[in-house]
Order: sequence, then C-alpha cells, then structure tokens
Amino acid sequence: MIGRTKMSGADFLQLDRAHAPAGDLAGWLADAVHAAASDGRLPVGSRLPASRLLARDLGVSRGVVVAAYQRLVDSGVALGAGAAGTRIAARPSPAPEPAGPVVTDTDRVDLTPGVPDLAAFPRAAWLRAEREILVGTDNADLGYGDPRGHPVLRRELAAWLGRTRGVRAAADDIVVVAGVAQALALLARVLGERTRIAVEDPGSQGAREQIAFWGLDPVPVPVDEHGVDVDALCATGVRAALLTPAHQFPTGVVLAPDRRRALLDWARSGGLVIEDDYDAEHRYDRAPVPALQGLAPAHVVHVGSVSKTLAPGMRIGWMVLPEPLREPVAHLKSMADLGNAALPQLVLARLIATGQLERHVRRVRPRQRARRDAMLDALARHLPDARVHGVAAGMHLLVTLGAGDDRELAARARDVGVVVHALSRHRVAPGPPGLVLGYAAQPPDRIRDGIARLAAAR
Repeated sequence: MIGRTKMSGADFLQLDRAHAPAGDLAGWLADAVHAAASDGRLPVGSRLPASRLLARDLGVSRGVVVAAYQRLVDSGVALGAGAAGTRIAARPSPAPEPAGPVVTDTDRVDLTPGVPDLAAFPRAAWLRAEREILVGTDNADLGYGDPRGHPVLRRELAAWLGRTRGVRAAADDIVVVAGVAQALALLARVLGERTRIAVEDPGSQGAREQIAFWGLDPVPVPVDEHGVDVDALCATGVRAALLTPAHQFPTGVVLAPDRRRALLDWARSGGLVIEDDYDAEHRYDRAPVPALQGLAPAHVVHVGSVSKTLAPGMRIGWMVLPEPLREPVAHLKSMADLGNAALPQLVLARLIATGQLERHVRRVRPRQRARRDAMLDALARHLPDARVHGVAAGMHLLVTLGAGDDRELAARARDVGVVVHALSRHRVAPGPPGLVLGYAAQPPDRIRDGIARLAAAR
C-alpha cells in the first residue's frame, strides 16, 4: 500500500515550500505573489486563495499565509475585502535587474515624513458611501454649489471638529478648501503682500515656502522642548503667526500650558494665530490636546485636512474662520475655483455622519503604533547614541545625532536606498544636526531594514 505524504506544494503559482529560504516563509510567499502580480500572472482583481486552504497545501501554519497577505496589503499590492477575500489591487512595476550596487525602487525604503499609510485607505467604506450618495443625492447637489463648500459637509465638519478637537464652530464659520496649501494661499491674499508672519524654527519647510510664494514675509521664531518661544514671538512685532501647537513639526513637542496662555494673550491683544492642526489625530501615548481655536475663536484660524487621516490625494481640507475673515476668504475661494468637487465632499460627510471616519482613525492607530515601535526598537539597536524626540504622537520621529552634517548623512542614506529628511532643511537659524524619519508609510520589517542601512551609512 502506498502511504499518504504530507502536501508541501500548491497548484496556486506552482508554489513549493521546499524552494523557500529558511527563516522567512511569509516573505517568500509575499514575494512570489508580488512577482506574479507584477508580470501579469495575477491580474488586478484576482482573488488569492483562502489562507487556511493555502496553508494546508503548503504545509505551513495559517499565520504564515496571513502574514504574507498582510505584507501585500501594506504595500498596496493587495486589498483585504472581508468575506470577499483578499484580491490583487494594483499591478506593481517590475523591478529592473540590478547592475552592481545600484539601489532599485523596490529596494528603496522611503522614510519621508508626512506620508501616511496609503494602503490603509478605507476603500470599501468610501465605495459604499459613494454608491449611497449617487443613489440618494439630488441632481442639484451635482451642480455649481456654494464656493465655501457643500452645506452638508460643513455641518458635519463643525460637529466632528467640536467633539474630536474642541473647536467651536458653526457651518457658516467653515470654508472647505483643497488642503492646507490652499488655505495658506487664501490667507496670504487676505493678509496682503509683504505682511510679516511668524513661523516656527525649526518648522515645515513646505509651509514656509508656501507663504513666501504667496507674498508673505516669514519671520522665524525659535522652538524648544516647550514649543514655540512666545516671548521671542512677541519681540518680533509681527501680528500673525503660523503654528502647529498640538504636535509641532518636526520636533513633535506639544505647546506647554503656560505658553498656550501667553500665546492666547498675544492673540487677544491684536494678533492672529493660524493653527495648523498637523496630524493631531495620530496619538499613542498621550491624551488629546484640544485645539487653540476653542479657547479664542475670534483670534484663531483653524486649518486642517484629511491628507494624514485618509490620503493627500483627496485634496479636501477646511478653514474655521473668525467672522471678519469669512467673506473675504469665501470670495477668494469663489474666484479661485468656484469651490471643491461636490461628490467627494458628500462622501466625506457621509463617512463622518455614520462614524466610519472615526472608526477608520481607531483602526489605523494600532498599525501606526506598531510601526513607531519598530522604528524605536531599530534605533535603539543600530543607533544607540541618538536622541529620539516626538515619540508620543504623529507619523515621524526626530533623531538628533550630536555632531556632523545631517545633509551629508541624508545623502549617504539615499545612496544606500533610504530616504530621510535632514533636520537642517527645516531650519532657518543654525542648530544641532538631526534626521526626521517618517514611519507611517512602511511596514515594520521595511522600517527595521531602513534603520539598519541608515546606521551603516553613518
């Protein structure tokens, strides 16, 4: 009698466990599916085998297959669709054959700060809400609407910002914009060219360049471990300031309570705070910090977007404006583009109203925490002398290194396939060198690999 042998191969992609390298079965399986999606053997929409069945065929634990599928979802190649199974979501570009030590795009680890986990975008929830909107919306909602934004979205935003950020606003206080970049452009036109405006130093290079492009004169104000130096701000004589008080970029510090009080006193004496609520929803080890706007609505412009919550490609943001600025900003918005597209506004409003947006934020937090923890562990192992800042919240860490040229180090890291920001690119005045490392867009194993390469380049 011929005895039964334990199966270790599958019809699916003709996979054979005997060909897998020792120690990383999940990586071997994920790489095989990635290659098949790249060369067309698995077209977009193809359903992957059920994890239990494929595990049985290969003679591995189901956890190996689940881990491989999760890597594919994290990289955007696959999409988990609940009862519908896991399917191929995109065809990745095939990696070119390396010539010598050249780093390919596939090998590159992008730790650019400010990039969210795009693979976590709630596609199923968005599609379901879009279908509901298309079935139930009035024809008039698809015509030229209010340039300030659809009333339904502005009403939902007012309620959502009130309960999650402590913002005090009604629908008429809000103008929907195409992200924070457009908010800054509109405010620059309202404030007038050559107006001096305080910016944090270090602070976002992109925000500084935006306001300078639109004619404002950025005046750097130092930031320390307690946030922006309000005494230094007062000494500049400026009457407007662009700040990130809830989670400062790039240091990650929260504006200290005594400085919050001093800043609000400055604003009430005739100043205007433009509060960029940069990635405030991404927090792990601290309580939420309420928005400044809730304490002084007449003196604070609160701006935010879904770029870090959902995806920057959505191009949806908002401004909560004091009364004197509402009509001027609304007029400029109308002249600029007649208002944002109606359908995405209505879909976002539905996600807020049904609680799907908040559920999405809660689902993403554990993924982000795991990625942050992987970066912290890798830094402790490979760069034990580095000081790490901004751990409790956000999507990036700031690492200060004591001495050296951080731009040169960033260039050497790029040569070995790791993309990081030098801290000095976000400075105006000289200061200690450092690196700004984003962790939101990469799975833990890629983060560990990137930090190991970074340490070798140092």
